[in-house]
Order: sequence, then C-alpha cells, then structure tokens
Amino acid sequence: MNQAARVQRVVVKVGSAVVAPGGVVDRVAVGRIADDLAGLVRAGTEVLLVTSGAVAAGFRALGLSGVPKVIRQKQAAAAIGQPALVRMYSEQLGVHGLAAAQVLLTTDDFGHRERFLNAKHTLETLLGAGVVPIINENDSVVFDEIKLGDNDRLSALVASAVDADLLVLLSLAPGLMDLATGAVIPVVTDIAGARFFVDASMSSGVGTGGMSTKLDAAAIAVEHGIPTHLTRGPTDETPDPVDRVLRGEGGGTRFEAAVAGAGGPRSRKSWIAHATKPRGVIVVDDGAARAVRERGASLLPGGVVRVEGRFEPGAPVDIVDRDGQRVARGLASYSSTDIERIKGVRSDAIAGILGYAYADEVVHRDDLHVSGGRP
Repeated sequence: MNQAARVQRVVVKVGSAVVAPGGVVDRVAVGRIADDLAGLVRAGTEVLLVTSGAVAAGFRALGLSGVPKVIRQKQAAAAIGQPALVRMYSEQLGVHGLAAAQVLLTTDDFGHRERFLNAKHTLETLLGAGVVPIINENDSVVFDEIKLGDNDRLSALVASAVDADLLVLLSLAPGLMDLATGAVIPVVTDIAGARFFVDASMSSGVGTGGMSTKLDAAAIAVEHGIPTHLTRGPTDETPDPVDRVLRGEGGGTRFEAAVAGAGGPRSRKSWIAHATKPRGVIVVDDGAARAVRERGASLLPGGVVRVEGRFEPGAPVDIVDRDGQRVARGLASYSSTDIERIKGVRSDAIAGILGYAYADEVVHRDDLHVSGGRP
C-alpha cells in the first residue's frame, strides 16, 4: 500500500546500533540516512529525525571500553558525542541544500504543558522553514528523575506533539519477529498481544532500547492515532528504508493506529497519559473508581479516600483504587492540602471549607486519561 500521498509529516527514529555500531559513528550510515530523508523533503514530506548515538559516539574519548552505566560518565560521553553526531548529520544534509537544527529535550519539557507547547511550536516553526530538526534526549544534563530513558519513547512523544502522520523506527531488527517461525510479523493491531513475541535478548547492547521499548513507543503513537513502522536501518541492499516504507515496500512491521487524525482533546489526553510524571496519588473509593473507569467521569471530592504526596493545582496525579491499581492519570484542580481538606464531601461544600471553589471536580474529565485507553 502506497502511503506517500497521505504522509505529510513523518518522525524517524534511528537507534544507536544503526548509527554508531561499536561506539563509533558510521559515516556511511549517517550519509544514507541523510540521503533518504532529503529525498522525502524534496517530495514534500516534513521530516523530524530523532537520533540516538551521542553517548555511543563519545564514550571512547573518555577512555572507556564500553557504554557507561554511571550517569556522570554518560553525561560526559553525550557532551562529547552530541556535537560530533549533529555536525555529521548537518554536513550530509547540507549536500542536499538542507539546513538542520539541534533540539535537545528531557522529560521535564514534556511534563509541563507550557514547555510542551513551546517545544511543539519550535519544532513546527523549524518545519515551516524547511529545516530538519535533529532531536535527542539531553543526556549531558539529565538525571534519573527527569530522564526519558530511551529515544524510542522520545520519538513517540515528539510524533504526538507535532501530530505526525507516521513514526518510523529504524533498528538492527528487521521488524517484530515471530519467535516460533523466525518470520517478521507484517502487521500488528494488538500491541499488548504482540509483547508475547518480545525476546529480551534482542537488545543491541549499544543503546538503552530494545524491542520492548519499541513496543512502548508504538503504543504511545498508535493511541494518538499515529501508525508506527519498525524496520531495519539502511544497508547496502536497502539504503533508503524510510522512503521504501512510504512507498509500501519497506518490509518490517507496521503497528496500526486505532484512529486517524489525532489532536485536540485526544492530543491533550495523550500528553497527560504518556508525557507527564505524577507528583502525587489520589486514592478513591470503589464507586469513584467505577465511575472514572467505566464512564470516564470527573473525579469529585466525595469519592476521595486519601491523598499521597504534596502537589500544587494543575499537577499531574495518579488516581488509584483502594487496592493500589491505577485507574487514571489527570491534572488536579486543587493542591494536595486542599484535597485532603475536602475529601469525602459534596462539591457544593467546597467553598464553605476552603473559602473558595475553583471547580466542582478534584480532576475534571477533560484533564483525565483513563488507564486502558478509555476516555
């Protein structure tokens, strides 16, 4: 099936093992990727590149024999490898008359709505000017609390932020394999079921990802309405894998999206579900848990049992039932202190207790993403 006519914007993620096997940047691979993307741009497709490889490209300069696990060494390796990697991409894209821009992101950029929108606007401005954004996690400054963890997930968050038409993951793997037959599974419609086929040994040993994180990325993207395609990176036989995917000749595995054309409320709820880090937990009674789970209802103060953690209004929080099972994630209308004061009461009693009433709901349904993909 030829996809090119309806793919106006594509996010391409390149793994460390593709661009920097053995910790050495492969100039041939970078050149092939640049050639592939330049061809798409010439054909009128907007392209964003999410590339791993900074740490892999820089760790040898620190005298290390392998990819570091210690965060300080990883940050230092990224600081060395990132400019070299981007320079190489820029030079190769420049051959085609294309400008490139470096964009470094962290979870913090996606976890705050204002910064998320700023990143979105920056990326869209670059695309509007015909510039190719080269995106990576900001490994030189991240630490555990704000780390995205892998560029597979980052690519899905970027694709969701810019409402891409397609996410392409380039890997050493030719696709998701059926471990019983050794054949590539061409189409996946049930990602939860597809996890049965994940073999943990497929991790490359160079990047932080693996097949599991690619399924995580696909899950984020398809929930947002963005189909995802996993295929092998450029080789002598197929130097243009992304173009081949758009022409319907790419092989690999396609993860079908449940809906097409995300954005609006769905985009917001996707952000709440996948880009935010909870600042606290609200435990609810059985009735509230059912109302939220089954009807996507707002969470009212009467259903709140207790509050865990300290947070301010607007903070992302997890809503859990009495057994600790997550019901939803949402943005709190009140601070943890105020929710503790109004828990268990009717909404019309809020003003009398707090001296003001910002909203009738502790979490409004428009600011709530129900676990399991319900509204």
